[in-house]
Amino acid sequence: MASLHLSSHFLATNTKKHSSISISNNYSLTPFTRLFSRKRFMSCSMSMNGCEGDFKTPLGTVETRTMSSVLSPTAATERLISAVSELKSQPPPFSSGVVRLQVPIDQQIGAIDWLQAQNEIHPRCFFSRRSDVGRPDLLLDLANDNENVNEQQHGQGASSHRDLVSVAGIGSAVFFRDLDPFSHDDWRSIRRFLSSKSPLIRAYGGMRFDPNGKISVEWEPFGAFYFAVPQVEFNEFGGSSMLAATLAWDDELSWTLENAIEALQETMLQVSSVVVRLRRESLGVSVLSKNHVPTKGAYYPAVEKALEIIKQKSSSLSKVVLARNSRVITDTDIDPIAWLAQLQSEGHDAYQFCLQPPGAPAFIGNTPERLFQRNQLGVCSEALAATRPRAASTARDMEIERDLLTSPKDDLEFSIVRENIREKLNSICDKVVVKPQKTVRKLARVQHLYSQLAGRLTREDDEFDILAALHPTPAVCGLPAEEARLLIKEIESFDRGMYAGPIGFFGGEESEFAVGIRSALVEKGLGALIYAGTGIVAGSNPTSEWNELDLKISQFTKSIEYEAATTTTTLQPIN
Repeated sequence: MASLHLSSHFLATNTKKHSSISISNNYSLTPFTRLFSRKRFMSCSMSMNGCEGDFKTPLGTVETRTMSSVLSPTAATERLISAVSELKSQPPPFSSGVVRLQVPIDQQIGAIDWLQAQNEIHPRCFFSRRSDVGRPDLLLDLANDNENVNEQQHGQGASSHRDLVSVAGIGSAVFFRDLDPFSHDDWRSIRRFLSSKSPLIRAYGGMRFDPNGKISVEWEPFGAFYFAVPQVEFNEFGGSSMLAATLAWDDELSWTLENAIEALQETMLQVSSVVVRLRRESLGVSVLSKNHVPTKGAYYPAVEKALEIIKQKSSSLSKVVLARNSRVITDTDIDPIAWLAQLQSEGHDAYQFCLQPPGAPAFIGNTPERLFQRNQLGVCSEALAATRPRAASTARDMEIERDLLTSPKDDLEFSIVRENIREKLNSICDKVVVKPQKTVRKLARVQHLYSQLAGRLTREDDEFDILAALHPTPAVCGLPAEEARLLIKEIESFDRGMYAGPIGFFGGEESEFAVGIRSALVEKGLGALIYAGTGIVAGSNPTSEWNELDLKISQFTKSIEYEAATTTTTLQPIN
């Protein structure tokens, strides 16, 4: 196995905590404002920051208690309220721990529908796995090649969580946030609250693309990273659902079981059991203005500058990804969950996510790109690069596909991404499989060159190394990563925030992260910032790259740029 060489810029490899992050717009975090920001954040979330605990000290208990199934969300809510009261009268005899209470529901209800019914004052999260139907399961292939396969990977002992379609959560039983880059200590702090025996206790969240960069005001509540184990969670499975409530406490953090129960009971009283299937043909908003940063006039010279550097013999840069944000101002606020539901309706081959810390805008996305998935010792990733539009006719669509497969420029862009990921997986895995070497992956509006890669870790504790090795991929940054980052920092005049960063979850048995592209930051009273980027390599054309940016954000803009005079809404109550 090759030795691992990590870039310390994107993830912190040291264990010493430091506070050296700045805020753009001439606003800096002084010790007082940093302390105030942390206290304000904790009071809003009504829980504890797990990063402040002692990750070396195991929790007293990490457990899941499952109640008998019910027929409706209303019955599930009532049963959970009773279970929390029982827990209060018979508390676990530990000074720290996590307890998940869950009630199966004998009908499949959309997690996004449940989330839309909840009070938006709570922190919110949503994560929907994409459909991988039709693609080879490389993790299964690796397991079959291994003589010492764990029975769980073949189905014996497998639990229903493997059928999980999507998750919605409100509140936070415990959150993890800091202004410093995500470190191995932070990862250990999260792992302290997880267990393979409770696979559905998961920390959902994400990290900034560049955690050492300046944080703009709109991204400040997210910190350098933000993860949370939801207080109340709705799980959608294939054919059924589940409502769960989670308590986490640690007396050493001055957050007792009594505090956790009181906070959970307050949240439970606000949970709505009236879930409605709501699908809008439009969002009922009108666009007042749309502005790009950079403008078209500034973007063209930026691409030319990048091309000049790539051509220089003295430069090692072979690719750089230049991004754009598009500020859309609307006449009324955009509902981020309704917008995400629209994206979900055409995004079965993509991940959908929403991340909204306390008092923050909602970061939503419909990304086709997986960063990695870990299932015990197996880990898989993928290369996704080069873009073409879809066509209305099958014949024309095939012509575009053939052009994409035979284009030297696109092959170069894709090969850079695939080989870089292969090299990184080789550094942390004892075996790496690539299958197929190159094919076309078709989405609703675009098609890309695509390949899957998978390997086997030597131990599950190498999970942090997966993040450190794979983020950022050349598909969202460039190659070499540090040279590309420096050029991005020089050229781009806006804060990417969590755009192009890892978005997903850590779990005791498995973890999965997507790349936060095809995404938008939705702010009350300020419309939305829509993000997109394109890879610049030798042979790139500024006009084509600008058109590609428009194509990539079209899934967002189509629903708000051409609003009908009336909004058609279908309502169907779920008992």
